[in-house]
Amino acid sequence: MNVCPSLKWDKETDTRIGRRVNKGSLTKVHNSAWSKTVTSHTETELRGKVVWVTGASSGIGEELAYQLSKIGAFLAISARREDELERVKKKCLQISTLTEKDILVLRLDLTDRSSHEAATNSVIKHFGKIDVLVNNGGRSQRSLFMDTNLDVYSAIMELNYLGTISLTKHVLKHMIERKRGKIVTVSSVMGIMGAPLASGYCASKHALQGFFNSLRTELTDYPEISIINICPGPVQSKIIQNVFTENLAKSLENSGDQSHKMPTDRCVRLTLVSTANDLKEAWISDHPYLAVCYLWQYAPTWAWWLMNRMGKRRIQNFKSGVVSLFLSPPLTCVSLPC
Repeated sequence: MNVCPSLKWDKETDTRIGRRVNKGSLTKVHNSAWSKTVTSHTETELRGKVVWVTGASSGIGEELAYQLSKIGAFLAISARREDELERVKKKCLQISTLTEKDILVLRLDLTDRSSHEAATNSVIKHFGKIDVLVNNGGRSQRSLFMDTNLDVYSAIMELNYLGTISLTKHVLKHMIERKRGKIVTVSSVMGIMGAPLASGYCASKHALQGFFNSLRTELTDYPEISIINICPGPVQSKIIQNVFTENLAKSLENSGDQSHKMPTDRCVRLTLVSTANDLKEAWISDHPYLAVCYLWQYAPTWAWWLMNRMGKRRIQNFKSGVVSLFLSPPLTCVSLPC
């Protein structure tokens, strides 16, 4: 149900905090002081919880591990690169009071769905439970549809979508047995809109949004199990360095400037506050990106017109090797949020 948001002005940071007026669906988060002005719980609510983070070797996942360790959450961290996970664990131990046994390094390939049950059992065996699963693993895309091999689209959906729901199924079985838990999925603002050069990525995020919004309706008998969708806008992370392109063997040559994007630590803190407050969906972004999200939700005809106009410039820049901003004021050049 779409509800007109109420807006609260924060003079200290000169940003807007939007929230839906219907109970239980606080959304549109993009302010660092947000937890003090809008919500009742801070991220410290996660202290002592067992949190399993996928994609934890870099970017948002890595920062999640650091902030959760400082809070005092027990961690299972997963990714394909075990050496990078060990590096993350080492830093977590340095910046927190956690001990070796409080952090489990678990190598995981989301595309190897046959391994997900055993991985879930390993986390449960080590900690005795899983309180929070953070589905953060995935890859973005930079390529035009007509130039892109279909096996790229298959790989995107296998990793971003099927791998995520496969792991969720095994963890959710455990949570249903306990009648409590949180499934947090790092989606994207690209899961609620469309943009050029990311048709496969957008499709995978739209799929996640549809899946988890549907799954939530199947869990009404378990009110203590929360399904939480996090939709970041552009964030400073290494995801842009590992995007899918026209074919599976090709990498992106120019990742561009990321200084205009939201700092990773800020995005992660708001993600954790959203998790602590069991928000069904949170849009975590700065303006003008957040304004475009509102436009897509409340004035889609205008959003289509705007994207068509900007998309042509974006494609021209991409073909000429220029990596420009997505919605840099005054909305004259474009790039793509990750």
